[in-house]
Amino acid sequence: MAAEKTYPDLTDAKVYSFNDVDESLTYSYSHYLNWLFDERVELIKGKVFKMSPAPSRVHQEVSFSISLAIGNFLKNKSCKIYCAPFDVRFPKKSKLDKDVFTVLQPDICVVCDLTKLDDKGCIGAPDIVVEILSPGNNKKELFHKYQVYEEFGVKEYWVVSQSDQSILIYTLDEFGKFQPSKIFTLGEEITSSILLGFVLNLDEVFGG
Repeated sequence: MAAEKTYPDLTDAKVYSFNDVDESLTYSYSHYLNWLFDERVELIKGKVFKMSPAPSRVHQEVSFSISLAIGNFLKNKSCKIYCAPFDVRFPKKSKLDKDVFTVLQPDICVVCDLTKLDDKGCIGAPDIVVEILSPGNNKKELFHKYQVYEEFGVKEYWVVSQSDQSILIYTLDEFGKFQPSKIFTLGEEITSSILLGFVLNLDEVFGG
């Protein structure tokens, strides 16, 4: 098997066009910071994944409803909520930019360990990640994200389906593996094992 191509020696060169990114190479967060083109991308184990075009109106409405409910609940509490675009870096060992090869932009994330926050975003797993599925989502991309969130210890992973008007929550078990709960649909309410006392009414999320 041929050896995997890796990025050449790190430089401070800025990249202004996505076409100048060689998708066969392995990139770090240091390279990512120098990409100044308009396209939004994520890194998963050093590989570039181009994100879908601007989210649809329905996507934005669903995201706003969920983030507003969580945000209101978190007032005067220690956890913080962030919405995309917001970089979450997943370091294996070193937290240096050149040693981080996975950078995602969840639609919504909740961070309760505030030591993970810095001026660039979050370094380490958020407590809750919410991803809202869109027609442009790639199944391979979603599978890789699931693996990243599980590997790095995201405690709750919410998968929101616009088309089905449903939310599936995965909860990390004591063995570090995601366990799915039931699929919540219209007329039901979601609670969280992380945000004790929080209740989300799905009719209010999808009712618009």
